[in-house]
Order: sequence, then structure tokens, then C-alpha cells
Amino acid sequence: MSEAIQPDVTIDSRGATCPGPLMDLIGKVKKADAGTVFELQTTDSSSSHDVPEWVEKAGHELLGVDEHEEEGYWSVFVEKTA
Repeated sequence: MSEAIQPDVTIDSRGATCPGPLMDLIGKVKKADAGTVFELQTTDSSSSHDVPEWVEKAGHELLGVDEHEEEGYWSVFVEKTA
């Protein structure tokens, strides 16, 4: 789905449990300029739902969520809007 997205920042949170991946993303987003595209890599299945919920509440843009079944992780793509 999101293979064409080229992230500016990749956050590898594979192996971390909730809320670690979301906290990793929030920390990076806070320090970035608007328009920055992030890829959060996570093995925590709840992140594939929790992160999109946070993105909506925070007013950023969810660009896509890809499941890499063979590798056992998800990529969540987010663009900082403000």
C-alpha cells in the first residue's frame, strides 16, 4: 500500500512494547519541522491501531499502515502537519 512513500525519518521500534513505539514517534515528531514524513517500524500489534488514533487526535496526517507479515512488523507512515 505505502511502498512508494519515502520517509524522511525511520524510527525502528521493533521489539518494544506498548506504549514504547508511540512514545518514540511522539518524541521525534515534536522536534521535527512540518512536512517531515516518518516511518515507525513496530512489532507491537497494538501500535498499528494506537498510532493512527494519536495521529488523528494530534492533527497530523496518517499516510498509511503496511503489514510486513513475513518479517513480523508494521510500518506506520505519518506526516507532521504543524
